[in-house]
Amino acid sequence: MAQQILCHQRTRLSYKDAFGYVIPVGSTSLMAWVTDEGMIGTDGFDIEALANNEIPAAIVGVSEDSTLDTLDDLMDAEVKAANLPAVQRRIEIGMPGREALNRM
Repeated sequence: MAQQILCHQRTRLSYKDAFGYVIPVGSTSLMAWVTDEGMIGTDGFDIEALANNEIPAAIVGVSEDSTLDTLDDLMDAEVKAANLPAVQRRIEIGMPGREALNRM
């Protein structure tokens, strides 16, 4: 079995930087993009717990035809769920992850 490696990268959004993380957990990986105010991530993150601290967060996913293999895929995936602080920032179900992240 190949050993998974923690990945970290930086990207520039419209007005700020975002930091991407891939965290190997068992046979899968958690992936997230984080800004200074909020985050988008794969299933496995408790966005309601983040809402308790007023942190906007959204879960993104893909259709059955595609997969989330890279951090770039996460930016292209669509928002499947958002907590109240994210909704207050106009994050909507179905919008691309990059657009949601730009609003956080």
